Amino acid sequence: MTCRIHPSILSADFVNLEAELGRIATADAVHVDVMDNHFVPNLTLGLPVVERIQAVSPVPLDAHLMISDADRWAPLYADLGLASVTFHAEAAIAPIKLARELRARGSRAGMALRPATAVEPYLDMLAELDMLLIMTVEPGFGGQAFLDVTLPKIRRAREAVDGAGTNLAIQVDGGISVSTIERAAEAGADVFVAGSAVYGADDAAAAVEKLRALADGAARA
Repeated sequence: MTCRIHPSILSADFVNLEAELGRIATADAVHVDVMDNHFVPNLTLGLPVVERIQAVSPVPLDAHLMISDADRWAPLYADLGLASVTFHAEAAIAPIKLARELRARGSRAGMALRPATAVEPYLDMLAELDMLLIMTVEPGFGGQAFLDVTLPKIRRAREAVDGAGTNLAIQVDGGISVSTIERAAEAGADVFVAGSAVYGADDAAAAVEKLRALADGAARA
């Protein structure tokens, strides 16, 4: 299992986004949090800004849509040419149809679950997805502490993925740092969203490499 690091620009300097993207050129992708102040109590970026980020980013874009009416809006993000678009299961009326539409428009399809949302009701649709995002904090704000209560859910998801023989990635988002990434990797996650742990470092590229090494080591253990 090869671990990937997706720094979150939610922790970046929004006035200098192009320069901030350059700081993480060694990352596997950049995680772009889209919030609408309805599904979560925060407001961040929308389609026009994400389109410009896509145009200048040195790494692929991994969009996490924390928005209502995902069935309507998520395909429009895929149309921008993003590498991956993740919608929330709690915000989608027809998640299988939506996942298929994202793939048809050229994007990898991801689905996110809030910490209290069980993974079991969605196990039968894993083949429709390229990534399952298990939130390790409540979505809406960066800088929150990692919720260890989500670790059993990560383990159950990993067992289901391995049992199904799929290539589904398991992403975790929230409170990922040098002190928590190994626990998440041991549980079975292989894609890690890190905000302040990367952008709060003097050398963001070195922080990415350190997180990747810790995750790889824990995954192999």
